[in-house]
Amino acid sequence: MRSSIGFENLNRLVEYAGRVDAGDAYPPYNIEKLGDGAYRIQMAVAGFAQAELDITVQENTLIVSGQAAPDAEGKERVFLHRGIAKRAFERRFQLADTIKVTGASFENGLLNIALVREIPEHKKPRKVAIGGAETIDALPAELAVAAE
Repeated sequence: MRSSIGFENLNRLVEYAGRVDAGDAYPPYNIEKLGDGAYRIQMAVAGFAQAELDITVQENTLIVSGQAAPDAEGKERVFLHRGIAKRAFERRFQLADTIKVTGASFENGLLNIALVREIPEHKKPRKVAIGGAETIDALPAELAVAAE
């Protein structure tokens, strides 16, 4: 559930806590709650250029992928030690229905993806006024019977 945003459901977190995949560690990322309904995913994508990264939102899934471009010079590089992985990746984040991706930025090897919770008007809490008997008289006949 580390890759789910907008679900504040403890039961799901506990259920998925035991499902740790060894291949799930690259690239490393953080999910931050910035404020009321504002989130940020920050991914460490050292070695990748902005043009080698792709962000797609498909239904309720945010897909971040990276594909290294071949060297422009065409010559093979010889590494004595290679500690910066630059392998292709695809990371998926499950988003709640109310979470929308609002933008992304890339700076100093970090990819930042901004998200916001947008609750539709019909799902927001609202107050219902309590009226007297005249309120029921104003209802259509089939509703007035059900209200009595």
